Amino acid sequence: MSTFNAIGVAGTGVTVYRKWLDAVSDNLANINTTTRTSENAFQARYVQARAAQDGNGAEVAGIALGSAEGVLAYEPDNPLADAEGYVRRPDIDMGSQMAQMMMAQRSYQANLAVVDRARESYNAAINLGK
Repeated sequence: MSTFNAIGVAGTGVTVYRKWLDAVSDNLANINTTTRTSENAFQARYVQARAAQDGNGAEVAGIALGSAEGVLAYEPDNPLADAEGYVRRPDIDMGSQMAQMMMAQRSYQANLAVVDRARESYNAAINLGK
């Protein structure tokens, strides 16, 4: 694998993990979003990745959405509550989202480290000729 190819492959990983971090951040930001029971709850976003079509690296295949049903929560003081005092909240587990954030962050950092090492290798190769 050439230095340029390593940079390209790691760059695809950086893109995938950035999108994963964006999705997790969006999920965590909306974890307490309430809606009326007659409306859909916020749907969590889950990034689906796959090997790149050209065989070099990875790419985002799509975004899967979580359940629109969410969970019912008893909050009679909430202005969105129905006659029985219920509102709809997203079905998002904070512990799972935090674990996903840590995995995506570490993977993002690892791919950036590969880009840095490949760049250093390329610079060293250029300086050999001097």
